[in-house]
Amino acid sequence: MSAPTGSRPATSAPSAPSTSLSAPPGAFWKRARRPLLALLVLTVGAVALATARSGEHHGRLDPRSAAPEGSRAVAELLKDRGVGVTVVTALDAAVAGAGPTTTLLVTAPDLLTASQRDRLRNSVADSAGRTVLIAPGTPALRALAPGARVSSTPAEVTPRDPGCDLPAARAAGSALSGGVRYDAPAGSRSPGTAACYPADGLPTLLVLPSPEGRGDTVLAGSPDFLHNRRLADEGNASLALQLLGSRPHLVWYLPSFSDPTATDGGADGGDAAAADGESFVGLLPSGWLWAAFQLAVAALLAALWRGRRLGPLVVEDLPVVIRASEATEGLARLYRRGDARARAAVSLRTAARRRIAPLVGVSPRDAHSPDVLLPALSARLAGFVRPSVPADPLPGLLFGPPPPDDDALVRLADQLDALEREVRTS
Repeated sequence: MSAPTGSRPATSAPSAPSTSLSAPPGAFWKRARRPLLALLVLTVGAVALATARSGEHHGRLDPRSAAPEGSRAVAELLKDRGVGVTVVTALDAAVAGAGPTTTLLVTAPDLLTASQRDRLRNSVADSAGRTVLIAPGTPALRALAPGARVSSTPAEVTPRDPGCDLPAARAAGSALSGGVRYDAPAGSRSPGTAACYPADGLPTLLVLPSPEGRGDTVLAGSPDFLHNRRLADEGNASLALQLLGSRPHLVWYLPSFSDPTATDGGADGGDAAAADGESFVGLLPSGWLWAAFQLAVAALLAALWRGRRLGPLVVEDLPVVIRASEATEGLARLYRRGDARARAAVSLRTAARRRIAPLVGVSPRDAHSPDVLLPALSARLAGFVRPSVPADPLPGLLFGPPPPDDDALVRLADQLDALEREVRTS
């Protein structure tokens, strides 16, 4: 199929495409390898240093840790007073060590699963010893101290007066307390209950004797008075020694995720732990979450700083100039190969209407409206002889259906050319 004869050839070559200059593929690696190497060296050094010093620091409330939030100082003081301190990280060892001459300290009761709490409650109830729970929440209280409840709002950790008749608190005097506040309803209190160091009317240290009167449970709302850095403040050391040193043996239980008993409960234990709101993210200290956020922001800023950027646009000449007639013929061949007669007819009619509209006084905006273009065109051609155009051809010629074959498409192109010539000469 040849190019339509009525189409207006383009008189200028197509505009040259724009390209952009960018850095070669290896440029980013060359720029970034030194910072990455430095980061790798720092990471390896930090890991090596943490590994070398892990035996000294351990974790929070660990009696082997000399870190500010460790508890080696109070453990050493207890040993000097003749109290044997045993550190355990498994529930089996904690249960085995419980007894009438033992104080069991649970540093993180809320880390225990439902099955672990039930087992610990059964062993503590029969031991007749003392159990000290550090900042237990509602899940732990339901199993280990059913008569107590947690207040919805925590208290600021600050030195407070005892405010109770507990001998240990009276001897210690003002001590650092706060954190979780507890309440024991009057109907559930036994005669030996002691509510100490109150904050806004609720105690932050609650002592609940066992129903049989052979032991007791101590609820401490904050662990700060056991930390190395705060032990010498106020009466913290005296309070810690009297709460943890009332028996000749102290089992210091540090709950661990690696404890095999954490999965003994099967699906029930796991579901109960999930229902209590225990999750890995929820157990992370707030400092770690803030540090992760800062690292993410730093990584984003580094990516924006060192990321690959596109340079300014640079216009380049085409290596070969293509004539407009050749481009038109090539487009016609593509239409013919794709049997796109309808598309070719639309292009021919659209171009013809766009060129005829200004000749008959129709604005370009209404050039493709039959209600506007056809009356103006008929008025322009009235009284003129049109030998090359069939009678009354205008609606079908300018807005008709697509041609059924190639011959009809060629006739359409010829008729559109003849119509444009008559309009120009009329």
